[in-house]
Amino acid sequence: MIAFMQILGMLINVLVMLVIVQFVIGLLFAFNVINHSNQFVVQIYNSINSLLEPVLSPIRRILPQTGTIDFSPLVLILLLNALMIVLSNVAYS
Repeated sequence: MIAFMQILGMLINVLVMLVIVQFVIGLLFAFNVINHSNQFVVQIYNSINSLLEPVLSPIRRILPQTGTIDFSPLVLILLLNALMIVLSNVAYS
């Protein structure tokens, strides 16, 4: 049971890192540090978006519209961390 929870925790950590990478690349695009002609970075960004969009879109529907700022990645990270805390408490009790 503990091994399963550790594997699940590792997968949650990978998902959190993907959210952070997506956020950073989005910021680099927004501030024109990286332009959209760099096909390698665009492919990485599109791949991460296609992985995270099914998870982020329900959160975006629930959150109120805040203009250009998207808080759904932050909410996802908080939910994943809360899930990891709950699962670790269940595994060790």
